[in-house]
Amino acid sequence: MKRSISHVCLVLAAVFLIALPRGRACTNILVTKGASSDGSTMITYACDGRFHPRLRRHPAEDHEAGSELEIRSWSGELRGVIPHVAHTYAVVGLMNEHQLAISETTTTGREELENPDGLIHYWELMQLTLQRARTAREAIHVMTSLVAEYGYRSTAESFSIADPNEVWLMEMIGTGPGGKGAIWVAMRIPDGYIAAYANAPRIRQFPLDDPDNCLYSDNVISFAVDRGFYDPASGEPFEFATAYDVPTPQSRRYTATRVWSIFRRAAPSLELDEGFHRGAPDAEPYPLWIKPDTQLALADVMALMRDHYEGTDYDMRQGVDAGPFATPNRWRPMSWEVDGALYSWERPISTQQTGFSFVSQSRSWLPDAIGGVYWYGLDDTYTSCYVPLYAGIDRVPPSFATGSLDHFSWDSAWWVFNFVANYANLKYAYMVEDILAVQKELEGRFLAMQPVVEQAALALAENDPELLRDYLTQYSVGQGEEVYRRWKELAEDLLTKYNDGYVAGGDEQTVERGYPEEWLRTVIRDRPTQFLLEQADKPEEVLPY
Repeated sequence: MKRSISHVCLVLAAVFLIALPRGRACTNILVTKGASSDGSTMITYACDGRFHPRLRRHPAEDHEAGSELEIRSWSGELRGVIPHVAHTYAVVGLMNEHQLAISETTTTGREELENPDGLIHYWELMQLTLQRARTAREAIHVMTSLVAEYGYRSTAESFSIADPNEVWLMEMIGTGPGGKGAIWVAMRIPDGYIAAYANAPRIRQFPLDDPDNCLYSDNVISFAVDRGFYDPASGEPFEFATAYDVPTPQSRRYTATRVWSIFRRAAPSLELDEGFHRGAPDAEPYPLWIKPDTQLALADVMALMRDHYEGTDYDMRQGVDAGPFATPNRWRPMSWEVDGALYSWERPISTQQTGFSFVSQSRSWLPDAIGGVYWYGLDDTYTSCYVPLYAGIDRVPPSFATGSLDHFSWDSAWWVFNFVANYANLKYAYMVEDILAVQKELEGRFLAMQPVVEQAALALAENDPELLRDYLTQYSVGQGEEVYRRWKELAEDLLTKYNDGYVAGGDEQTVERGYPEEWLRTVIRDRPTQFLLEQADKPEEVLPY
């Protein structure tokens, strides 16, 4: 019996085959037990690109001996088959029933090492591993065994992998056309520390004799030597990132600024040098992991995913490029040229290009069905709302699982979130306050309810596992649909309140909210006489329309 992975795979395949075949996108934060305020491990994912995500749950299944799984391209072309394992685990999004979560960020690396003859792309690798592994260490074994056997098809990737006890990061790159397997290194984040990734390899030197904390492929150094990426005679220590990536000033700004901002917010005491993310040639790279000044709560990690460099020299709400109403969004392309000089917008953590994001929460002291929570949000992280989806649920909110990029639909939660975020750009500084008020109300309620919900769930876990599953499913799906309903209501409220440039007040009052004075001064500097009125002996009549 054969079954196609296209039937069970996440929408990630559509994302990266159609939207970003070679682009660098996505941001990850990794938090260990000792670095979190409640002992959770957490990883995050902002899956960035122009696509419509549809949340999926794949149930646990038993498979007959000799049955196979077909690996197909997004267009349906059969690329190959792999044997089924006897049993696969249930997966919601990118977390499985054992609280194992995986996320990624594309680092691209040396593009000549992409292997079109490999069978498995990284999104397929993530899905297959979540169906086959229970722990982070086991996930690393599954991932590396699969690419060793069947070949790795993508460019370079960094993977964040968390179970209830450990958090690992793994970097992987192919061996070129016709090559075998992959080159990789994985390191465990020390307890009490956090790490961050943003489209550039971060592992440099690593221990060769510490298997409890570092694993790597046999060819990780020898391949670099053979291809001329590393010369042992140089006397320099081998560094994975140096050997397998060739950064540019633009790519460093695009990637390292996000890591810097996560670290500067989590540990202000470090006073990290800004020179590295600005491309200074002699600047020291940021550490692979840091100890936060204070332990991070779940809400803190969510907040880190909503960063536009606020309060820094790179604050994207500032400057003429933010427009009159301080939008932090910049429209693509990222870079442009004027009179022979190359320029680039800042690339924030929170971006309008995000399709979906999550914060995973894995807790060792709770049963898996309760301990694993997949906090899921749609569209831009700043104007989204994270919904708690427990690892033990048997279905997902219907509005999160429907829709298409080709057609707007009020039935699709993603389109509703996308509409609200896009409409806000008309008068961002005003509208975003309305959006954040609803976000704060809903997320605040979810966080406050979590201990109560889980106390009831624990009582059910001891007596009735089936009722436990139904209880967690009803709660998770119900909250998801409530968020969808509230965001539809919010969209209608924004359309009503911010109409034709006016801001409607209470009791049908209409208020003119024009341009800020600093923006008007910018207009005058650019066009000093265009809008100038001649002075008269008496005031001009003020025209209402």
